[in-house]
Amino acid sequence: QLQACGGGLVQTGDSLRLSCAAPGLTSSRMTVGWFRQAPGKEREFVAAIRWFSVSKVSDSVKGRFTISRDGAKNTVFLQMNSLRPEDTAVYFCAADSGIIVGSYSDPSRWHYWGQGTLVTVSS
Repeated sequence: QLQACGGGLVQTGDSLRLSCAAPGLTSSRMTVGWFRQAPGKEREFVAAIRWFSVSKVSDSVKGRFTISRDGAKNTVFLQMNSLRPEDTAVYFCAADSGIIVGSYSDPSRWHYWGQGTLVTVSS
């Protein structure tokens, strides 16, 4: 079971760090991703990281968000800087052992999901 946490209410320009933890999450077999879903919108890919810390970040957050992992804690982080009101959403972490890079943006390709954590950015 993936446990996502770290969301909250912040102002434009602030930073937040989300965490996603689970046993075995940072093993070499697993790719871990972050998605977000705003009210009335589809779930959107944000970032993903796999073994040897190879990562991918969507163009919409590139330069502001960073994904990283702590193998000792089986935790993956999403550092979000320079937050904007349009970043307001429920953020989900996901994991899969066989997903390929070309499928990262497709939520249906991810096998495991966390419960989501709400990020609200006020203007």
